[in-house]
Amino acid sequence: MKKIKMNADGGKTFEQGCEVKAAAEQLFNELGLNLTTAVNIFLRQAIRTGGIPFEIKVNTPNEITASAIAEGRRIMRDKNTKGCHNMDELKAALKE
Repeated sequence: MKKIKMNADGGKTFEQGCEVKAAAEQLFNELGLNLTTAVNIFLRQAIRTGGIPFEIKVNTPNEITASAIAEGRRIMRDKNTKGCHNMDELKAALKE
């Protein structure tokens, strides 16, 4: 559960789920950092770079999958490619 608390001095305290926090603390401890220092590094890097200091993206397919997707799209656009409308048509086409 995520919570944001407002401190008396106007600062904010972020609370993250126990599992996420524990995993992060373990990682940062292995790097010789505590959670506060790691968050400060992130914030300073965000300010320095003018954005999130790392790439955020959806899962990108590997080369083979990307090639298969491109081939499927090419086949869909090809007016000479015979399509199937149901499983019986597909099974018949596969036997040809």
